[in-house]
Amino acid sequence: MALQCGIVGLPNVGKSTLFNALSSAKAEAANFPFCTIEPNVGVVTVPDRRLKILESLVNPNKVIPTVIEFVDIAGLVKGASKGEGLGNKFLANIREVDAIIHVIRCFQDDNVVHVAGSVDPLFDKEVIDTELQLKDLESVEKKIARIEKIAKSGDAKAKKELETLQTFKEELKSGKNARAIEVEKEDLEAVKDLHLLTIKPVLYVANVDEGSILTGNEFVEKLKENVKDEHAEVIVLCAAIESQIAEFEDPEEKALFLSEYGLEESGLNKLIAGAYKLLNLITYFTAGVQEVRAWTIRRGWKAPQAAGVIHTDFERGFIKAEVIKLEDYEKFKTEAACRENGKISIEGKEYVVKDGDIMHFRFNV
Repeated sequence: MALQCGIVGLPNVGKSTLFNALSSAKAEAANFPFCTIEPNVGVVTVPDRRLKILESLVNPNKVIPTVIEFVDIAGLVKGASKGEGLGNKFLANIREVDAIIHVIRCFQDDNVVHVAGSVDPLFDKEVIDTELQLKDLESVEKKIARIEKIAKSGDAKAKKELETLQTFKEELKSGKNARAIEVEKEDLEAVKDLHLLTIKPVLYVANVDEGSILTGNEFVEKLKENVKDEHAEVIVLCAAIESQIAEFEDPEEKALFLSEYGLEESGLNKLIAGAYKLLNLITYFTAGVQEVRAWTIRRGWKAPQAAGVIHTDFERGFIKAEVIKLEDYEKFKTEAACRENGKISIEGKEYVVKDGDIMHFRFNV
């Protein structure tokens, strides 16, 4: 599954520094607006200790982790929804991603200019929120104009759609993001075709100074309080430190560097795991001598859908799935031993895949 998270934020909030640390793709990081003109895409490995466990048990020729794509999207300014700055390009790029990583500056540094002249995370958030809301409002109003005529003719479905669209219009005008608008699940069909920007799931990244990575600061607290009604997570990290951590190739040196700051893991690992959770993803594994591999699927998918990620023929000709739990594999050491001890279950088309399942598919086409 090619899943993308778009990294957004005002100029000079640490967005490109974070992206550079996340991936081997190097966006230009500079102390001026719009240093990232085209969206840069970095393919990032999802950290997963279970792969190491399977590797030690199976001793495969290769190990293939699962990945998420992060897209560093050009910054925007007030008025982007009307085409100011790089607004149109920004809005087109963000429409294509599955989720938004919103980087917000939560540090003071006189050497790094702020586009608004002072550090205010709520102002920064509001600028981007407002521009996205205005674009969404434009989309909703266009559809209202189309649906109104049909609704006036007495069409019950159109009337219901119009009610939902009017709700979204008023809430967006009041400054609320679409993801925070409370409507019945079935009513969301009215806006599904609009691909609203503010309905996308969002993860807020509070970019702090070195002294605040463990405790946070007043800026972080303001941000957390502001987003609590969105049910959104706030991850605190220092992009400058993360860029240094990313340079270490030796795991022991990296661990030593982390310990100097009192950290058990990098903020980037937390961010990647948070993005994975945000997109409602889980991992299942295939394990053999040729390769041990992690596969990304949506939580709640059934066995045939999961098989289809490997190849469409697997889904089309699905017969059964053999499933081993990781704890059983760890205990009995081999697939053969798991089979002998009755720890391989045979599952059909209705089986809902669990995070961490080790699977082998039977199919016929």
